[in-house]
Amino acid sequence: MKFPPLKITLLGTGTSTGVPMIGCHCEVCTSTDKKDKRLRTSVLIQSSTTTIVVDAGPDFRYQMLRAGVEKLDAVLLTHPHKDHLAGLDDIRAFNFFMKKAVKIYANALTEEAVRRDFYYAFADTKYPGIPEFDLNTITDQPFMVGDIPVMPILVWHLKMPVLGFRFGNFTYITDANRIEESEKDKIRGSQMMVINALRKHQHISHFTLGEAIELSQELGIKETWFTHISHQLGLHKIVDAELPVGMHLSYDGLIIQQK
Repeated sequence: MKFPPLKITLLGTGTSTGVPMIGCHCEVCTSTDKKDKRLRTSVLIQSSTTTIVVDAGPDFRYQMLRAGVEKLDAVLLTHPHKDHLAGLDDIRAFNFFMKKAVKIYANALTEEAVRRDFYYAFADTKYPGIPEFDLNTITDQPFMVGDIPVMPILVWHLKMPVLGFRFGNFTYITDANRIEESEKDKIRGSQMMVINALRKHQHISHFTLGEAIELSQELGIKETWFTHISHQLGLHKIVDAELPVGMHLSYDGLIIQQK
């Protein structure tokens, strides 16, 4: 299958607290390197005709402004945690200028959270200016958004099912610490992958940097970038220099081209 060329922009690469973390004075949080400043994790996927955002956390509004996004065809949600969906109210700007609802794709668990947290968007009597969602429930079946093929990948965030996504030769996974073999098969053959690597020491529900490196090597990924990074991982310039060939520490604003 021929895939459209994609421009992939990492809108945010930080964990749920962002980096710097409020009240922290560690060397990462006080760093002057812009690559150590991390908004909550999100990614922008663009073809010549279609624009997708994966996750709309608390920094969504600023991320859209910073990336200059003026048209949005869909938001794909990975799971119902607030650092991945709290910014959905700011879909309103796209509703106003595009004059239509924005498509939201989520599994049943996440859809329930969207309906609960943004109840006013689904009320029978709506007041002016509320966000307009076209909510679509997805499972493990592939689908299309415009000309971009989307393959959902089930991963586990401790006991919570989370969706990763494969777009052509690019796979994006966040908030995971386990992937079953059948789902790994969906990733194999990807040329590029972005995957979460919270810190170096063990965590109950996220891959460590070492675990993420081992997974990339197991799957034979040519180029891998690590995301959903906490201040505990260390300074970007130091950690990035220690990584194996073909592996990189991501940063906000990083652009990856899939040709």
